[in-house]
Amino acid sequence: MKIRTGLVLVGAAATLAACVSSGPQQRPIAVAPPATNSVEGEWTDANGLTSAFTNGQFVTRTSDGTNTQMASGTYTTTPDGIIQINLYSNVKRTTSLVNCALSGTSQLNCTTATNSQFTLTRRL
Repeated sequence: MKIRTGLVLVGAAATLAACVSSGPQQRPIAVAPPATNSVEGEWTDANGLTSAFTNGQFVTRTSDGTNTQMASGTYTTTPDGIIQINLYSNVKRTTSLVNCALSGTSQLNCTTATNSQFTLTRRL
């Protein structure tokens, strides 16, 4: 009977020990993923240029270490989900209109006014 009582006490002690915390626990901080219907954030193209879209403004820069601004402008989203970009090219010194559509959450397919196409990929 003493062995049985000892085993019960050991089991009870183990159960209680599992319930006691070893100090304050830190909870992980939840980070919201980018909204699926938003272009906000940073994007890259096939040439390594990085475009940042923030509150209706965007800037495209090189990622070669010089961080040279290549283009800038504004953007709006139409009710049907098309992102219209009014772009000023620092290289060509021209203004143009570009229409883009989100494909999923990480791809932006764009067409220029002259029907040239390019794709931007979301940087996470």
